[in-house]
Amino acid sequence: MKKNIHPKYKKVNIHCSCGNIIDIFSTLNKDNLHIDVCSKCHPFYTGKQRNITQGGRIERFNKKFYN
Repeated sequence: MKKNIHPKYKKVNIHCSCGNIIDIFSTLNKDNLHIDVCSKCHPFYTGKQRNITQGGRIERFNKKFYN
């Protein structure tokens, strides 16, 4: 087996804008990575998600022509 052909696998700290820090192991060349959203602050995971119902083409057609 050849030596020194595989990338270095090291610990990386991921810092979210909400203050959450996630420790993972990766082949990234950085020790720290900054992200905007994570599972602690993303609306999908926190349950603060809003459902916006916008009318589709059929609903707009029916609204316009079937009074």
